[in-house]
Amino acid sequence: MAFTSRTPDISGERQSGQDVRTQNVMACQAVANIVKSSLGPVGLDKMLVDDIGDVTITNDGATILKMLEVEHPAAKVLVELAELQDREVGDGTTSVVIIAAELLKRANDLVRNKIHPTSIISGYRLAMREACKYVDEKLAVKVEKLGKDSLVNSAKTSMSSKLIGGDSDFFANLVVEAVQAVKMTNARGEVKYPIKGINILKAHGKSARDSYLLKGYALNTGRAAQGMPMRVAPARIACLDFNLQRTKMQMGVQVLVTDPRELEKIRQREADMTKERIEKLLKAGANVVLTTKGIDDMALKYFVEAGAIAVRRVRKEDLRHVAKATGATAVSTFADMEGEETFDSSLLGYADEVVEERIADDDVIMIKGTKTSSAASLILRGANDFMLDEMDRALHDAISIVKRTLESNTVVAGGGAAEAALSVYLENLATTLGSREQLAIAEFAESLLIIPKVLAVNAAKDATELVAKLRAYHHTAQTKADKKHLSSMGLDLVKGTVRNNLEAGVIEPAMSKVKIIQFATEAAITILRIDDMIKLVKDESQNEE
Repeated sequence: MAFTSRTPDISGERQSGQDVRTQNVMACQAVANIVKSSLGPVGLDKMLVDDIGDVTITNDGATILKMLEVEHPAAKVLVELAELQDREVGDGTTSVVIIAAELLKRANDLVRNKIHPTSIISGYRLAMREACKYVDEKLAVKVEKLGKDSLVNSAKTSMSSKLIGGDSDFFANLVVEAVQAVKMTNARGEVKYPIKGINILKAHGKSARDSYLLKGYALNTGRAAQGMPMRVAPARIACLDFNLQRTKMQMGVQVLVTDPRELEKIRQREADMTKERIEKLLKAGANVVLTTKGIDDMALKYFVEAGAIAVRRVRKEDLRHVAKATGATAVSTFADMEGEETFDSSLLGYADEVVEERIADDDVIMIKGTKTSSAASLILRGANDFMLDEMDRALHDAISIVKRTLESNTVVAGGGAAEAALSVYLENLATTLGSREQLAIAEFAESLLIIPKVLAVNAAKDATELVAKLRAYHHTAQTKADKKHLSSMGLDLVKGTVRNNLEAGVIEPAMSKVKIIQFATEAAITILRIDDMIKLVKDESQNEE
């Protein structure tokens, strides 16, 4: 029974039952429909204009959803879902939203047919567990089998729907090199790829194909003064998080001066304090000083005389990465326990050299040969800001995917292959169950087919025919023992045919698929559980006081 009522004891509107469920599902469908057309190698881009007129042109699901101001609480769950996928895997944000919305739509139909949401939820949970198990055991292929090309191919697959898809050969190699450049082994002996160490710099001019990889960490600022050396080697780097301006009195501190000559002394002392701080830095052996705040112009001469490079207004996160890469400690104050100001040389970081280079019209400080972990910088070139931003987003996705492929070492065939295989498998599984979950699992299996369907529709191909062919192949693969190899059949969206996507090099990390299924199911279940919505009315009486 559905009704909307103003209950006398609640100051607000209450909706319950089927109404709410339908509303929630509609809201989620609306969000999914926005990103639907951007899925796949022929997906289209979205142009978002915000309230102050800034334009963003993008194909990245997470970015689109982050910029939409979503009002509806259930639809917000999908936006958070895309962000989670972006954080955990880095790619697959569009797919996860589309699957979640489809699961919801089908669940809603089941509820209308008098199946209790609890049965659907337990069916979905079971289907999710079985699907993840099946991906790991049957569909996943070890990377060793496919060789180094598999890394390049997974990067290409990730980029295929993006603006740089046309140059994916060039960029995929760039990405794989960049990720391998930051390879490190941690204390436990595990090989990790901290992709935070890859700094992406955007410089106007030239064409996208003129982008390149630099070994070393690049800072998007120049030296603070022209008199400083262009190059320092070996570099000992101090990372500061405070002002090297003339020290001023704290707010609210008053100094009453009776003798005007004393005033000059106070001024002098203020200048000297900064000088002493700089001398402490230089005495500790620092010849490169990075600070997030400002450096006084008159203080710069001390660095120039000492032949050191000082850089001001460094971004906080850049400072953190440099500190991590060089083994430096970011210092926010010189004060020690005794109230004296000291700077110990153990706080310095080390690098082989620090040089200033010109890229396009900007000066860039390069930190090369860092001590602890190696760092890499991708210098992107492109015609305009929109293009550079979109390249940045596309590369972030591709870099994340390569990292996941390297760390998990398993991939699955892309282009709707994994989804079609799971769909066929779950459908067969559903028929073996005699319980109420059977219907939910069958619907779950249907929902997964939304990915190949949308891929085909976006490519302007006949979705019904292609998906039917795809399912036929996967059915054969799972029923006949000698046709196992057919399990990697997926869509070729350029030609509009079905092909073996493992051989064609359309691959994604298995982990990405597993996470998509898990997250989408969790989100669908969260929204499915809701059967009552109470919107409270703002209490006016409190505001009047």
